[in-house]
Amino acid sequence: MGALLWLLIPLFAAVGAGLWGSWAGRTRKQRNDGPELTGYARFREAMERSDSGT
Repeated sequence: MGALLWLLIPLFAAVGAGLWGSWAGRTRKQRNDGPELTGYARFREAMERSDSGT
């Protein structure tokens, strides 16, 4: 009987991890890459305009 109790610990841990994972994934906002892509486009334009002077 004691061995069965020890086997219940990982079972409860797995169920708890699954519940937490589903809750954490549900409440996460979707990330938008708009600002990063806009900044990268500005960086590329600046690099194309820059004159090395050599």
